[in-house]
Formats: sequence, structure tokens, C-alpha cells
Amino acid sequence: MHRHLPLRARLALLTALAVALAVAAAAVTCWVLTRNQLREQMDRTLATTGTPFLNPRGGPSSTIADICGRPAPPFQRGLLTYQVIRADGWSCTQLGTSTDPVAPVPVSDDDKAVAAGGKEVTFHDATAKDGRHVRVMTQRVSRDTAVSVSRPLGEIESSLDSLAMWLVVVSAIGIVGAATLGLLVARAALRPVDRLTEAAEHVARTEDLDTVIPIAGKDEIARLGRSFNAMTASLKASRLRQQRLIADAGHELRTPLTSLRTNTDLLLRSEQTGRPIPTADKERLLHNVKAQLVELSDLVGDLLLLARPEQVPNAPPTSTAALHTAIERAVGRARLRAPDARIEVDISPWFVRGEPASLERAVVNLLDNALKFGGAEGEASVEVRLEDGELTVRDHGPGIAEADVPYVFERFWRAPAARGLPGSGLGLAIVARTTAEAGGTVALEPAEDGPGTIARLRLPGTSS
Repeated sequence: MHRHLPLRARLALLTALAVALAVAAAAVTCWVLTRNQLREQMDRTLATTGTPFLNPRGGPSSTIADICGRPAPPFQRGLLTYQVIRADGWSCTQLGTSTDPVAPVPVSDDDKAVAAGGKEVTFHDATAKDGRHVRVMTQRVSRDTAVSVSRPLGEIESSLDSLAMWLVVVSAIGIVGAATLGLLVARAALRPVDRLTEAAEHVARTEDLDTVIPIAGKDEIARLGRSFNAMTASLKASRLRQQRLIADAGHELRTPLTSLRTNTDLLLRSEQTGRPIPTADKERLLHNVKAQLVELSDLVGDLLLLARPEQVPNAPPTSTAALHTAIERAVGRARLRAPDARIEVDISPWFVRGEPASLERAVVNLLDNALKFGGAEGEASVEVRLEDGELTVRDHGPGIAEADVPYVFERFWRAPAARGLPGSGLGLAIVARTTAEAGGTVALEPAEDGPGTIARLRLPGTSS
């Protein structure tokens, strides 16, 4: 039932419950301590008040004679009751007056034990024959005789009843006050949560990711607010990347689509007007169409690869891949694409956590980039090394400018010198993403021992 209550009501309810338990424990403890204190005080009163009657000048026999069959003294009527008790259970009670009778108290086993000499004195509660609750002290006075003194507990019970009533009233006031204070405290404490809730509802309603919650302090609410701000900032960055990807993809698709449309229009117009295009020109147009289609296919494939959900950074993939095998396959594909290029390979076994197909695609992209910028067609020279998990791909081209190094792994980015060359600008972005998913690093840097560029890709793994 309490799970359906608002959080404020639950906090107030829990506060009231905690205070109720504390107040109840304190009230019960106070009542018990007071009761014990009053009883101890009454026991001391019985011991001191009963002593003169238990030990008169005439000795024990006179004591018994003073009690049995004699009226109670005026100052003790209604307060004390004296009884003579023998070990066999016989007893006699000091008489009262007709207006204030003193009711006898039943003899208990403890009283008999005192009379028989098993104990010297005992204190216990009892109920007189008139129904009043009394406190009894029994003390041995001779070999088989004891005298008991009893006093009504009415005054103690009345005081305890009054105390219990006041404790209940004060406890109820305290619980109600605690519940009210708990509700006020809950409202004040949850005010930041209300602001966070309003901000989340505003974002859900308007999709405004610029919403920022003011943060103050270092408590849990502030931590929650910082997490919310970080989440909206991440969503905003993701949306901007998505919009940029769509815009860049549209820009990259426009060129091959325009070329395809132009070539197709030429072919259709030639057929419609009855003026055939020369065979050589027609063949050139068809090869151009095929090249544009291949470029479109590669671009769509790269976009689909980049559009898939990213894995958690540094999260270990579920499969193990042989990086050296992926490199060998990538080199074979690169040689088919550039049969006249010179590719030197020196690799050693290295096993990593990753997808073999993704790793092969990343190495192919590095090799394509190196062959594209490694020299004139048919003269490109690329060196591939793999040692202790570090793959280096070195070309001997003009090299990369220092100003271009921070941007080479961005999507659709191209250096000014490469904008006239074929490609979508997504190859190195795919390399960076694949490397990050495998928990590695990749970087491009100018070669130090001559012209060219070195790509360094390092993946954690083992040689066996």
C-alpha cells in the first residue's frame, strides 16, 4: 500500500513511524523506571514503618498479643495491615474499626517459608480479601512465627495511571509533530528532485537538449543533477553527430548521383533522338556509370557500418581474432586492387579480442589510404609491420601535414590535397571506431626518416 504513496508521504510516514517507536520505547522505559522507583520507596516505607510494631519492648510475644485481636492504632488505619503468620499457615489480622475495616491478606507460600525459617524477609504483591492490591513485607520474629505488614497499592497505581495517560498524550503530540515536520522536511529536501523532474518532463515534451539544471553542493541530489546534465549533453552531442553525418552523407551522395544522372540522361537522349553515341564514348560512359555505382555501394556500406550502435569503449568483444591473419587477408585484397604496388610484409602472430571481419576491414582501409597517397600509380611502396601488438603501415608519399593530423579520423574529412581523389572520407573513421571497440589506439604521423606517413595501430592481446 505504501508503495503507491507519493515519496513525500512515504518519507513523512517513515519519519513518524521512527519517532513513534522511539517515543514509545522512551515512554515505556520511563513508566517502568517510575514504577520500580515507587515500589522500592514503598518497600522502604514498609520496612521502617513496620519496625516499631514488630519489635515492641515486650518482645515477640507482646508483638503477637498487640496484633491478634486488637484494633489498629488510629494513625495507621487504612494504611497498614499487620498479620501474624505461622509456618502451618495459621494467621490472625489486626482488627480495624467498623468505619475503616482492615481486610486480611491471604497467606502465600513465601510468607510460610519466612515463618518456617527458610527466609528472613520477603516482599511481594497480593490482593486483599476486599479486592485491593497491596504490597506485603513479611519478616520472621520467632522460631515458627512471622509478622507481615501490607499497604494498599492504590496510590502508586493512581500515580502510574496518571503518568501513563500523560505519556500517551505527549507521545501522540510528538508523533503528530514529527509527521508534520517530516512532511515539511521532505518537501524541502525533494525540491531539487522536483526541479529535476520538471526539467526531464520539459526535455521529453519539447526535445530541448539545451536544458541545464543548476547544481549546488555535493550531495546525492547534486550528483543526480550532474548526471542529468551529462546525459543531455551526451544526447545533444549524439544528435549533432547524427545531423552532421546525414548532412555529410547527403553531400557525398550528391556528386555520384549527379554524375549517374548526367550519364544516364546522355544515354537516354541518344536512344530517343536516334543519334547513337560513338562506341568508344558509349563504353566510356558505361565504365563511368559502373565506377559511380561502385563508389555509391562503398559509400552506403561505410554509412551502414558507421550507423550501427557503438559498443561500450574498452568492453571486451565476445570473440578472439588472429590479427596477423586479418592482416594477411587485407594485404591480399590490397594487392588485387593495386597489382603494380610494392607491399612489404613483416608480421608475427598476435591474437586480440575483436571481430575478424571488422579488423580486416580496418587494415584494408589503412592499406588503401597508404596506397592512395604512397606515390604515383604503379610506384606506390608500402611497408607493413606487426610486432608485439603494434601494426605500422608506412608509405613513401608526400606525407601528411601537421595541421591535418587532428582531423584525419573524422567522418567525411579530407585533406585539401585529397579532395580530387576518389573516396568517401569514411575509411579512417571506420579504422578509428573498430580500434576503439577492440580497446586499442590508432594514430597517423609524419615519417621521421624521410617522406611518407606512418599509421600506428596498437591492440591489446597476446602472441599465443
